[in-house]
Amino acid sequence: MPPKATGDKTKARKKRRPNALLRPSPPLGARTRAQLTVERLRDLYPAATELVHESPFQLLIATILSAQTTDRSVNQVTPILFGRYPAALDLAGADPAEVEKIIKATGFFRTKTRRIIAASRTLVEQFGGEVPPRMEDLVKVPGIGRKTANVILGAGFGIPGFAVDTHVTRLSNRLGLVKTRVPEKIEAQVTRMVPSSEWTALSLRLILHGRRVCVARRPRCEECVLNDFCPSSCTRPKPRRTQK
Repeated sequence: MPPKATGDKTKARKKRRPNALLRPSPPLGARTRAQLTVERLRDLYPAATELVHESPFQLLIATILSAQTTDRSVNQVTPILFGRYPAALDLAGADPAEVEKIIKATGFFRTKTRRIIAASRTLVEQFGGEVPPRMEDLVKVPGIGRKTANVILGAGFGIPGFAVDTHVTRLSNRLGLVKTRVPEKIEAQVTRMVPSSEWTALSLRLILHGRRVCVARRPRCEECVLNDFCPSSCTRPKPRRTQK
């Protein structure tokens, strides 16, 4: 008898494996919890970023500045920054020393200065000074990764995007929506469970809920509107045992 042709099947399995890593089955009940999360957070928070901005360019710069600091700190310096440098062309040719003085309160100001000037130069040189409304173009801009690009698409252009930061990572795992801490996997899995019209809003609301209620060290489960179905809740009612 001729030998079994196993080589082609093995190759086929290997080709499918990368996609399977991004698309594993969600935890049991994840879709229901995702829908409940969308509905309840919708009534609690606006679908908006707390970074004050008037244009996609301002949002892009503010988002870069928000790394490892609070939105409040960023909002205190951006009016001065944008008053001095209102467009990408202006910031692209700015004196780094002057920019450092303006954004110093946000921390890591030297690194951030280099990044926002480099980002502005890229916008001028490659995109005519405008922020491109496409993921594949945004990630070409220095300082912009997939998370930031999703924020800009959603909050800046109204294009569905699910940004995964530390808060979204924490909450999506605590809520049992996913069982991974890899941002790309979280994005791929959550966006399969909710309609695209909810992607931006859900991400922004999860961030707000993570800052105000479901904080990292001591989550305030007793105040949480999700505590009756959250698998991680410390106040969720336990099922009663039936007496025999």
